[in-house]
Amino acid sequence: MISLRRQPMPSTRVLATRTNRKTRKPMQFRGASIAFTLILPVFLIAASAATQTGEEGSIELVDPKVLRVCADPRDLPFSNEAGEGFENKIAALLAQKLGKTLAYDYYPGATGFVRNTLNAHRCDLIIGMPQGDDIVQGTNPYYRTTYALVSKQGSGLETIDSLEDPRLKAKRIGIVAGTPPATNLAVNGLLGNIKSYPLVVDTRFDSPTSAMMEDLEGDRIDVAILWGPIAGYLAKHAKTPVKVTPLVKETSGPRMIYRIGMGVRHSDQEWKRLLNKLIAENQTEITHILAIYGVPLLDENNALLTQ
Repeated sequence: MISLRRQPMPSTRVLATRTNRKTRKPMQFRGASIAFTLILPVFLIAASAATQTGEEGSIELVDPKVLRVCADPRDLPFSNEAGEGFENKIAALLAQKLGKTLAYDYYPGATGFVRNTLNAHRCDLIIGMPQGDDIVQGTNPYYRTTYALVSKQGSGLETIDSLEDPRLKAKRIGIVAGTPPATNLAVNGLLGNIKSYPLVVDTRFDSPTSAMMEDLEGDRIDVAILWGPIAGYLAKHAKTPVKVTPLVKETSGPRMIYRIGMGVRHSDQEWKRLLNKLIAENQTEITHILAIYGVPLLDENNALLTQ
């Protein structure tokens, strides 16, 4: 299975670090015109009743007793089938606060992820989506993060905090192809210094971000540039001490910093409002979960939050 790894892009679309071995055929809608004719009057009555009574999720959520989350089954540090990702932990927290049972619809996080999960009504929530990605209706953001530069402790490169630093002109730089920092490297005349790692892979066999960290530890590259949540997670599991430096000082090229919220269907207004309330009420616990995984968390002034 080939999939795109999750990394926010200049368009804010998620070209995700996600993958899975399983595939699922698209849903088949037979006799759609007949079914629509029969169901439409009932749907309109239900919609009217929901509007009048204000029942939360009465027509928005298929099963009001279950929190159905759309997720990639093999996408650490975000999610996996064992529930070990930070998005799994946040989903469990929300389910607890809502008094709902937690269930997942797992699907490879590649092209068609939203279409075949959330928009197919197989689930009701995507835990992590860049703010501004109009493929979904976004909630309020619950964290703000950035791409980061990873260097080995003791290398003398720990103070590099921008891709415009002239010291990089003599260094070997690891970068995932097609991500925003790759453009910045080109702008700064550093294309001749890079070792490129693929964005599109079959992760049953390859893990470009892990390979990049192994190359850093083995001195085959001098610095690694990764999406912040991935950088922080891999740094926590690195065999040698490394430093993760958020890239917040770039003056050219595409943006590095993104707000991350949750994603729901465009029609699910009440559900979005409820989620916004939950995020606000549980922000401290959510932030604690993110910090455990080493996610570089930024305030609105781009300062790194204490973790």
